[in-house]
Amino acid sequence: MTETLAEKIGKSKPGQLMARFEGFMVFIGVVGPFATLPQLVKLYFTHSQHATGQSLLSWSLYAGLSMLWFFYGLVVGKLPIYVGNGISMILNLLMVIGILIHAGLTF
Repeated sequence: MTETLAEKIGKSKPGQLMARFEGFMVFIGVVGPFATLPQLVKLYFTHSQHATGQSLLSWSLYAGLSMLWFFYGLVVGKLPIYVGNGISMILNLLMVIGILIHAGLTF
């Protein structure tokens, strides 16, 4: 049976490096999705009149894709995948809901 690169590294002394990298990726997974926050603030608080300028289709696809990645991360047990995509899914769904509230069904 062939080993993956990650398995080989995990068995070696540099396995500690892999553990640190995993921790860093969990951090990125948590922080990265919050790049959506400025859009959410504009949509809900400062520029809700511009909600029609947001693409309901795009944000819905982002939410759906994040959901698929979230479930994949749960199945394979990879914390960075399911944490980051779980947060992304929630924030993207908030965008979808905000667009629906302020602009209705748009494309």
